[in-house]
Amino acid sequence: MASSSELQKALQTVGGVISNSKHRPILENYLLEFNNSELSITASDGETTLITTLGVKADEQGKIAVPAKIFQDFLKTYSDQTLTLSVRSNPNSEGKSLDIQDDKDSFSIALDNENDYPKLPEFESAKEYRLPAGVVYEALNNTLFATSNDSLRMLMTGVLFEFKENETNFVATDSHRLVVYKRKDFKAGVNAGDFVLPKRPLTLLKSNLQNYNDELIIEFSENLAKFSFGNQIFITRLIDGKYPNYPAVIPQDNPNQMTVSRTALLAAIRRAAIMSNKSTQQIKFSFSGNILHLNAEDTEFANKAEMSVPCSYDGEDLNIGFSSRFLTEMLSVLSSEDVVLKMSLPNKPGLLEPVDGLEEEENIVMLSMPVIG
Repeated sequence: MASSSELQKALQTVGGVISNSKHRPILENYLLEFNNSELSITASDGETTLITTLGVKADEQGKIAVPAKIFQDFLKTYSDQTLTLSVRSNPNSEGKSLDIQDDKDSFSIALDNENDYPKLPEFESAKEYRLPAGVVYEALNNTLFATSNDSLRMLMTGVLFEFKENETNFVATDSHRLVVYKRKDFKAGVNAGDFVLPKRPLTLLKSNLQNYNDELIIEFSENLAKFSFGNQIFITRLIDGKYPNYPAVIPQDNPNQMTVSRTALLAAIRRAAIMSNKSTQQIKFSFSGNILHLNAEDTEFANKAEMSVPCSYDGEDLNIGFSSRFLTEMLSVLSSEDVVLKMSLPNKPGLLEPVDGLEEEENIVMLSMPVIG
């Protein structure tokens, strides 16, 4: 016996990993394993496996493979109802069915062969780290958007988890922009290590961490990473290779600095972007005293924007162009009242950093390459 609402919540937790698989149709199923008073639900796409558990009343032990879509769609028709689940062998075939009984009606779902479901990958942890789940959530919230979609640059399609002796860094780049989320209050010491994880499983992980505030255990081996928290387990394959030397592209000398309201700058960029060239998405920045002048133009359609935003500027005269999309995404994930944009030359990257809103041991640096032309 199980609660329909609890079942539905559990399926939503792991179901995001399931996709249509013509080559391995068994992966279009949930694997349900009953063990006394616990039900374990597994979903996988072959690369990433998600597992969650919930309490049930079970008379027997065993496992079944139930088609994900029909089972999930069925449970959605209930608000909160106690359901009785039982497995029945079909007399006219070798298959089985899942019989579902509510307080007055009964239903039956044909099952696939549970023995065809892939076994959990063998995992021998090489290193283990423990962090508050909220820290990892913030790290992913500030980095995932900057990953690349270019499959020819696989390492850039993921996020670097870098556990160093005196700090922990989370890094993402697509070669046009770079984000480094740094925590100096979590130190690996002699247990330093790093790995790169794909964007898709991390997006699912981020979603499930949003309302979880306790400890997260991170383990990794040569080719797998495992995240354990609450009643959930994520196991996903690493991206193989050495991550680019990202510190080398962060300019250290940035004498021209602008401090401005984040929301005011974001609103101005969004408005100017509408008039910008749709290919380059360029917005030009120039400074006059404590005024930021923004200029965007699409000569093909004779669209133009000329705007000004109050700021605090310390530096020489400078004209520099940035991608409106990149700046919009960066400013949108930050939560600070003010931001500082550090610059050197028109052909050098700009660094965007929050002025406030961070914990003492927390730091974020966002780099955007200039758009020249």
